[in-house]
Amino acid sequence: MSAEVVALRPGAGDVASAADLALTALHRHLDRCKLSANTVKAYTRQAAAYVTWLTGPGVEHDDAFADVVGAEAAVTAWRRSRIDGRAAPNTINQGIAALTLMYAQMGLRIHVKRATVPKPGEPDALTTAEQGVVERAAARRGARDAAIIAVLLYAGAREEECARLEVEDVAITARTGTIRLHGKGDQVRVVPLPPTARERISAWLNIRGRHPGPQWVGQRGTLTISGIVQVALAVGDDANLPGLRPHRLRHTYATRLREGGADVAQVQALLGHASLDTSARYFRAGAAEQAAVVDRVFE
Repeated sequence: MSAEVVALRPGAGDVASAADLALTALHRHLDRCKLSANTVKAYTRQAAAYVTWLTGPGVEHDDAFADVVGAEAAVTAWRRSRIDGRAAPNTINQGIAALTLMYAQMGLRIHVKRATVPKPGEPDALTTAEQGVVERAAARRGARDAAIIAVLLYAGAREEECARLEVEDVAITARTGTIRLHGKGDQVRVVPLPPTARERISAWLNIRGRHPGPQWVGQRGTLTISGIVQVALAVGDDANLPGLRPHRLRHTYATRLREGGADVAQVQALLGHASLDTSARYFRAGAAEQAAVVDRVFE
C-alpha cells in the first residue's frame, strides 16, 4: 500500500500555511517509518528551522511549495544561508535530507546539491622526537602506563579497544608477540607486536600477574575507557604535549607504518578500518613532510 501523499499547491503569499501542512505531513511520516529516534529528532529540528527561515523577514520564496522548481530554489537559498553562517557541511546535508523527505510527502521530488564535506587533513601524528619524549614520560610514570602507551603507539589500538583488553588477548614469547583487539561492530583483529611493545607489556604483566582478567587495573579497579584517556592526557602533560589523546597515538602508528613502506591495504588491516578511504588519508603527506622531501632531494 502506497503512502499517503499530501498535495500542496498554495498561491503566492500562502507559504506559512503550506509550511505548516508540510511539517504535519513530515511528522506523520516520521511516526510511521523505522528511522532511529536520533534521526527523527534531527529531521524534525532541521525541518522546523527551515520553515522558520522561510517565513522570516527578508526571505521571498512564495513558490516554495508550488512546484519542484520553486521548492528547489528555496532549499538551495536556505543551503546558501547555512554555508554563509558557517554551519558544518554534515549538518547542512542532514538538513537537505530532512527537507527532501518533507517535500516527498507532498509529491515534490527535489534534488539539491549537497554541501561539500572537506576531506580530513594530514593526521596529527607525533614527530619521531615527540614520540620519544612521550615514551620516556610514560616510562617515568610506571610499568602500567608505559604498557598502555605501547599498546596505543605500537598496535594502533583505539581507546575502547585498549580498555577492553584481557590478559588472554596478549600472546608474547621470547621472539614473537601478538595482541587481539576487539574493535567496532564486534570485529576482532590480531596485530603483531614489535619488540619494544612486547618488552613493555611483559614488564607490566610481571607486576600485575598473568592470571585471567582485565589487562589494566589500578587502585580503584579495572580501568575504563575514561581511564585510558586520562593516562594518555597525563603522559602528554608530563611530556609537555598537553591534550594528548589515544587517537593521536593511533595516528602516529599509522603514519609510521606508511613511512616504513606499508601499503594502504596493510594499514587498513592493521588499524581495522572498514574502508580503504579512511586508511588513505595517512598517505597524504603534510607540508612539513613535503618540505623535508624537497630538502633531501635537492640537498
